[in-house]
Amino acid sequence: MRIAMISYHTCPLAVLGGKDTGGMNVYVRELTRALGRRGIGVDVFTRSQDEHVPHVVHDLGYGNRVVHMPAGPEQPQPKAALAGFVPEFTEGIQRFVAQEGTRYDLIHSHYWLSALAAKPLRTAWRVPVVHMFHTLGIMKARLEGTPEDPLRVQAEADILSWVDRVVAATPAERAQLQWLHNADLRKVVVIPPGVDLETFHPIPAARAKVQIGLEPNARMVLYVGRIERLKGIETLLRAGALLRSQGGIQGECTCVMVIGGDPDTPADEMARLQALREELGVTDVVTFVGKKNQESLPYYYSAAEVVVVPSHYESFGLVALEAMACGTPVVASGVGGLLYLVQDGRTGFHVPDGDAPLLAGKLASLLRDDEMRREFGRHGVSLARSYDWRAIAQQVLTLYESVLAGASAEAAPPNIAL
Repeated sequence: MRIAMISYHTCPLAVLGGKDTGGMNVYVRELTRALGRRGIGVDVFTRSQDEHVPHVVHDLGYGNRVVHMPAGPEQPQPKAALAGFVPEFTEGIQRFVAQEGTRYDLIHSHYWLSALAAKPLRTAWRVPVVHMFHTLGIMKARLEGTPEDPLRVQAEADILSWVDRVVAATPAERAQLQWLHNADLRKVVVIPPGVDLETFHPIPAARAKVQIGLEPNARMVLYVGRIERLKGIETLLRAGALLRSQGGIQGECTCVMVIGGDPDTPADEMARLQALREELGVTDVVTFVGKKNQESLPYYYSAAEVVVVPSHYESFGLVALEAMACGTPVVASGVGGLLYLVQDGRTGFHVPDGDAPLLAGKLASLLRDDEMRREFGRHGVSLARSYDWRAIAQQVLTLYESVLAGASAEAAPPNIAL
């Protein structure tokens, strides 16, 4: 079996924490690697954003590749402009495939822009398409309080009408597809993302702190992810200020560390958060450290007392899963996939999104209770085992096989690790 994976707007090899790099990058990269271990050939097609990066990169193992396809300027572009380059991207894929004489059995597209390319390829190659939205435009607009993007909303509705199967990360996302777009649920299968347990596992805190340059007595509250309003980082900063005023943060021993973005050349949201940090008087407590590569993250997770995922919307919440795999408690907003992933009172806590006082209270409880943190950490490690990428990839492969065999989603559902 050979799969054409399409991740149009973001490369799975990009460093995490950038403007458009996050859980979807990890998902595409790790699924491709896990399928490779099973002998499944995968080519990941993504738009080239740097003319100095080779167009074909063999960094996914097992012969699987990332193909950077020129489409528009070979540099980052605003998402609003990306739809206009899709035809060039699609034509480039067709030329590349024709020149190599490659044949694919199935297309797996990610995010709505990728499906715009998958649709004509489906016709040209006469193969089925499995799609994953990762986020939905209507949900994002409502939670950000911004106007809906009519092109995206119409495209997402259209995608549901022609794709052969849709992968939803949680039952909540499956329900949203029905509620917002009247999706045919016979097409929708729930398969959560996975976690690489060889990379994400508990590391002794003392060793992890040395690795990332923390003092042995340092206590860290950690955020990892993109720097955008939807991620709710403002709530964490306000909770940090409350913790300080209430005595929960004392001097240099406890810090709030934010991984993601570029603090030295800040974009709009980073600049706003840096200004808020000044306004709240927590510049000595809150540290923006920028993007980090995936290999370093287990050290940060393991060095942290607690990881916070304060998002206003999260279709799954991969950071929470990675943190739990490292034995670190998670305090997360009670939204979307986080409601399914983080077990309240067992692997961490849920708080209403935007509720800084309650978030501060939960953080204070964990910071002062060593045994609670250890217990939550043990439960998190145990829970994460059920999300091992080896098992999740098998569910995806079972889905591919059922689509190729012409079975319906209801007739042959994979096992769901939720």
